[in-house]
Amino acid sequence: MEDELSSAEQKTLLEIARQAIEKELNGEDSPLPPREERLLNFKNGCFVTLKNQQQLRGCIGNFQSSLPLFKEVEEMAIAAAFKDPRFYPLEANELKDINIEISVLSPLHKIESIEEIEVGKHGLYLEKNYSRGVLLPQVAVEYHWDRDKFLQQTCLKAGLPTQAWQNSDTDIYIFSAQIFSERDIA
Repeated sequence: MEDELSSAEQKTLLEIARQAIEKELNGEDSPLPPREERLLNFKNGCFVTLKNQQQLRGCIGNFQSSLPLFKEVEEMAIAAAFKDPRFYPLEANELKDINIEISVLSPLHKIESIEEIEVGKHGLYLEKNYSRGVLLPQVAVEYHWDRDKFLQQTCLKAGLPTQAWQNSDTDIYIFSAQIFSERDIA
């Protein structure tokens, strides 16, 4: 996304994510009304991450979307809460302890050299044959990884050996993200 979301737009997206999870927990099905904000109507990829006391509780996203951003956030919030295969579905009593984080993504850019990767700025998407792995930009920062460790961990996420990033048939892409969470926005 070329333009940065304002703090008001970030707050709106975080509210949409939380309300989507609450509605799902309550079995409600009420469609979102249209939004007037220009940036919330861009068809943009995003990830929604749920954390409970700094521990990952769910994370799902898309690099591209056919939906406006506000609707993509709604769908990814529900998916992160109830469809992440690494976790059991979120339960109502957990919701109060969940911090929602949204990463609005730039388009993917295939790199020619790992020197193009800036830890802290870029996320990684790696693919080799039918294996794919992605790690968001904030993951490397949270774990204090350098570039090599970031590449190795993305390989592991893809189910590949840690050095698979060095193979000529492995494609590596970078992307950036505007990242914001409920903890950051009052």
